[in-house]
Amino acid sequence: MALQSIKYERGSLLVLDQLLLPAHKEYIDVKHTRDGWEIIKKMQVRGAPAIAIAGCLSLAVELTNKEFETLPELASFIKDQLQYLVTSRPTAVNMLNATKTLSASVDELVATNTLTVDIVKERIIEEIECMMYQDISVNKSMGWFGAEHILERFHDQSVNILTHCNAGALATAGYGTALGIIRTLHERNRIKRVYFTETRPYNQGSRLTAYELVHDNIPATLICDSHAAILMKLHDISAVVVGADRVVANGDTANKVGTYQLSIVARHHEVPFYVSCPSSTFDPTMETGEEIVIEERPHIEMTETKGIRIAAPGINCWNPAFDVTPAELITGGIVTEFGVFKPGELKEQLARFTI
Repeated sequence: MALQSIKYERGSLLVLDQLLLPAHKEYIDVKHTRDGWEIIKKMQVRGAPAIAIAGCLSLAVELTNKEFETLPELASFIKDQLQYLVTSRPTAVNMLNATKTLSASVDELVATNTLTVDIVKERIIEEIECMMYQDISVNKSMGWFGAEHILERFHDQSVNILTHCNAGALATAGYGTALGIIRTLHERNRIKRVYFTETRPYNQGSRLTAYELVHDNIPATLICDSHAAILMKLHDISAVVVGADRVVANGDTANKVGTYQLSIVARHHEVPFYVSCPSSTFDPTMETGEEIVIEERPHIEMTETKGIRIAAPGINCWNPAFDVTPAELITGGIVTEFGVFKPGELKEQLARFTI
């Protein structure tokens, strides 16, 4: 069974504190949207799908435990809290997309003029709860499509996969995006070995991906971020599979910093490069990756590890959390819950399925 990063019951939300992994497994009691904002900002929960789900569920908990006098009061509160949650981390688009969807639902429900405050509140809570259950189903669909595409390319032979950062059960409601494909391949007994980067400076690979792969008994090997080129030269890497925090209209993709350089190395070594993400990660309002706002993280993430200084005092740092992989370097395709598409055709294909 995949790890559970989010435990939810009506009125109660527990979120696994990923800053403490792998040494300690502790859950944070999230009681309202302020708590939701904090755990996202501090990266106690991370991964674009999980950010949206945890953020929205924090609102659901607060709504469950809060009374409202009028529909305008309720509507204003929901939309204000959603906008507040969006400010926690700007690059991942899933929270923004969830905000747009839920805000539209609020407006539609209020506009009927026939529903009570309690009914509208219940409908919004139910819609948020559905997000969590749908995410797992979506991830399993992506796992199936991605595994099928890779195995077809390699004539159903076992494969070696390289991944970056953590795009697994800990980054979603369960199962995972990139790791969802790897899990599906493993379930079919088609994984020789998974290679994965440590993912400096936050070490999502060595702390989180390693934790998941060991938990699921998937054969895996950790490499330093700087080992990727020599790995592809000396070892038989079948494909690179990563997640995404935002995919724009032309197929350019924002993901954890270091993804861009992996795509360049993969192109040089003729290794197919896949991005796995749900359609909720697609942002058609931006034409190219140049428009994506790249979050910059505190310097201390580079200069210290668990309170121990590893860089000379006074040194300047640059710490972008994400980079953008150009569409032309995504040579394997973009894996969604609807299928695997070339980056340039993603907008048109998703429009067919989401009308």
